[in-house]
Amino acid sequence: DYIYVDTTQYPISHPEELARAWSAPHTGIGSDGLVLIGSSDKADFSMRIFNADGSEARMCGNASRCIGKYLFDYGLTSKTEIALDTLSGIRMLNLHLADGKVNSVTVDMGIPADEPAGYAGKGATTMKDQPIEVDGERYVGATVSIDLTVIGPKLENHPLFPGRINVEFAQILGEGKIRMRVWERGSGITQACGTGACATAVAAFLTERAGRESIIVMDGGSLTIRWDIATRHVLMTGEATKVFDCKIELID
Repeated sequence: DYIYVDTTQYPISHPEELARAWSAPHTGIGSDGLVLIGSSDKADFSMRIFNADGSEARMCGNASRCIGKYLFDYGLTSKTEIALDTLSGIRMLNLHLADGKVNSVTVDMGIPADEPAGYAGKGATTMKDQPIEVDGERYVGATVSIDLTVIGPKLENHPLFPGRINVEFAQILGEGKIRMRVWERGSGITQACGTGACATAVAAFLTERAGRESIIVMDGGSLTIRWDIATRHVLMTGEATKVFDCKIELID
């Protein structure tokens, strides 16, 4: 649920302020944040993303998918493989077409940052749990029952994470499906989180709760996440849907 602006046509000089104003559900458009599409000297296009509170994020998987649809459907590119420059590095988008329009996009999300050195598969060394204590309760990366609106912001702002974090809570459903809810850094509860879905799928595999491919079920829909054994890259596939166009007049 993001607002997208093509800054090659409509330059924006104060995105932090506009992200806060436009994301407000009652006085603005209402969104989880503002996404800027721009040019790049090392990729086909660039992406910057600002959360609803104005803070800048490094990466957003869902926004990346929608940028792929935006670029193709509006005729800004004829490519079905697009290199996107983000603060987390260059990400490759593979567009899947139906009737000349993009209906889904696969994003190469790269290699998981916390992958143990030399990790090859089940039976090898897995991630070590990092306990976190909040309000006298001890949390680890496992199944818990919590109030998301209460514990989410506390974990987001825990001293262990000076840059703040997204917090995902997951439940194994079986048959390759995992139910996930997310408290996003700077935005609160959101309908979905692509990077969080990737992290959840990787964590489920490393803790031997799931295979290399999982369907992550979120409030806003489902994503298929596959951790490729050959490249060690995480591939995220899901639909991309246009909601509406609008024009905004900026008044100094």
